[in-house]
Amino acid sequence: MTMPLLLTGLGLVILLLAGDALVKGAVNFALRLGIPALIVSLTIVAFGTSAPELLIATAAISDGAPAIALGNVVGSNTANVLLVLGVPALLAGLHTADCNTRKTFVYMMAATVLFIGVCFFGPITWMHGLLLLAVLVAILLDQFFEAKRHRDAAAELEEPEGADPDMPWWQIIGYLLLGLIGLPLGADLLVDNSVIIARSFGVSEAVIGLTLIAIGTSLPELATTVAAAYRKQADVALGNVIGSNMFNLLAIIGLSSFVGNIPVDPEFLRFDLWVMLASSLILIPFVFFKVNLLRPAGIVLTTLYLAYMFILLV
Repeated sequence: MTMPLLLTGLGLVILLLAGDALVKGAVNFALRLGIPALIVSLTIVAFGTSAPELLIATAAISDGAPAIALGNVVGSNTANVLLVLGVPALLAGLHTADCNTRKTFVYMMAATVLFIGVCFFGPITWMHGLLLLAVLVAILLDQFFEAKRHRDAAAELEEPEGADPDMPWWQIIGYLLLGLIGLPLGADLLVDNSVIIARSFGVSEAVIGLTLIAIGTSLPELATTVAAAYRKQADVALGNVIGSNMFNLLAIIGLSSFVGNIPVDPEFLRFDLWVMLASSLILIPFVFFKVNLLRPAGIVLTTLYLAYMFILLV
């Protein structure tokens, strides 16, 4: 059992590093081709940061373990709110009262409700995937035009994440190759060995997706929010979580459904989807009523996540 655990960890590390490399390479490649920074921010960065989850989902479906794909998305969304926002709030506090994330939060909640509805009509097929992707495209178009209005009103638009105007071509190509080679390699290692671990301990593949893989793929978001908390950038932390959750539901499952049908375990319908929905609703006071996400709230969120993990694993 030691080897599958080590290979799972190795797969996760490769996946996270490859995802970061792909974002850096793709952003700078697109900017060198003259694609506006605005479009790069709304598309390449957003999809690039979701690449690890996408590769895990497609690898899991291809390997006959679709419960891992669904568990990863549902578990990641729950972890993003309770853990990824809970920990930085616990450590440094997040001053969310001045954040303007109402519109994107409404989009995230609409995506959550739509996703739950699709699950009740499961298994999730390519037709459901088309619906999810169509909603994502509509949201991206609206975000694009809103961002364009803000750009026109402002003097300058902030450079997208990973942008480096001085990066040489050989480095850009190197990042792209590392990302394109590392992502499928890391995903295969992570999924194959997670299945071995699940079967050895008598744990379902869905639970592995909801716990081990979900926490692992939420680590980049956790690192971002902790850094944002210490820099007093609550809008970055909150926006990162809301955007990640929306992309997980619409893009990851939408694209993965073209690889194969995704059955929905009855336990998801009874429990896990509602935990995901409830964790999203917890953000309402911090988004709409100018409440700061401080240490007491961080304690509550983190405790709720630990309780959820206890229920899943015991």
